[in-house]
This record gives sequence, C-alpha cells and structure tokens, in this order.
Amino acid sequence: MFHKEGHKIILITFVFVVISVLLVDRYIDITWLQVTLELALLVLLILILQFFRNPKRNTKLNNNQVLAPVDGKVVVIEEVFEKEYFNEKRIQVSVFMSPINVHVTRYPISGNVVFSKYHPGKYLVAWHPKASEENERTTVVVENETYGKVLYRQIAGAMARRIVNYAKENDKTAQGSDSGFIKFGSRVDLFLPLDTQIKVELNQKVRGGESIIAEL
Repeated sequence: MFHKEGHKIILITFVFVVISVLLVDRYIDITWLQVTLELALLVLLILILQFFRNPKRNTKLNNNQVLAPVDGKVVVIEEVFEKEYFNEKRIQVSVFMSPINVHVTRYPISGNVVFSKYHPGKYLVAWHPKASEENERTTVVVENETYGKVLYRQIAGAMARRIVNYAKENDKTAQGSDSGFIKFGSRVDLFLPLDTQIKVELNQKVRGGESIIAEL
C-alpha cells in the first residue's frame, strides 16, 4: 500500500525506468554496462516505492496516551519553553526520520484540532538546534478532554523540501490516523504537559501510530 502523496511520483518513476531500460537494451551493447545501468534503474524504483509505503498500523485508541506521530528514532527528550502557542514550559520529545523510514505523519491523540499553521523557512539539517524554529515547518495542536492539548510540529530538513499537512482547525481527529506526510526525511517534535509520564528513551526506535510516547 502506497501513500497518496507518492502516486504521481511513483507513476513518473515507473515510466522513466521502463523507457530507460528499453533504451539501454537498444543502444548499449556492452553487457556489463547494460546490466549495471538496468540494476541502478531498478534500485531507483525500489527506493521510491519503499519511501512512499503506507503500512497499516494496529492503533489502540487511548485518550490517556500520546502515540508516536511518525516512525524513527527518539533524539530529544527535554524540558523547553514553547513560545509559539503555549508560551510556557513543556516536555519536548523529537523523533528523527531517516530516508528509509515510513514518512506518514499520524495524529498522536484523538480530539479536536485547535491550531494549525504553516511556516516557511530554512532547510537546516533536521538535528540542528535551530531547526525547530528556523526551518520550514507546520505546527498543529490537538486537544481532547482527557489529555488536554498536545502540540506536534513537522519540520523540514536538508533533504525534506515538501511538508504536507492535512490538519485544519476544528477538524475531528482519530489517534493514529493520517495527518500528513514529509517527503525525504526530517523530524517531528511533540510538546507535552510537564506532568506527563514519558515512556520512551533517547535513541529508542518508535513506530507511528503504535509506540507509546507518553501517558497521564
């Protein structure tokens, strides 16, 4: 199953690969070069297919828990001052996605979208300390009656040049459902209440829509 954001790119890549293979077969007579080029084209197609994959996840809905919004590795767990929406201290948990991770963004909690904003910006590497404030990004806040408000931020990186955010203010959200996509690697930050219990550790790998990041 592939994400809808990749359908056009997958089709274009498939046509390009097929035409290129036909041209290689027709015009290149050197066997080793022909095989090398065809293998390279096949690898390109496989990379594009794996990047836009959208596997089903077994999300167990729980209003007392915050689930990982994306696949990747936990790279930040710290108390910070969140100044865009809350203007108060929060616990930040950041998940870094490599190019080989699934890049679907999923809602970390069920509830209502009370804030959604896109910010143009730079393309610093995703682990840069200023990436959360200076890179292209989207900020979304979801609120439910049990957990309160949770902010998540999609952040572009040096390779990620296209952030897709489906969340709109007043939308009803379902925990673990599709809320967007980041093309070609980056990270997502979560900002949680100070009294939340963090259930992950630094460098731990998590799965979007399944791994528990925090709970009340």
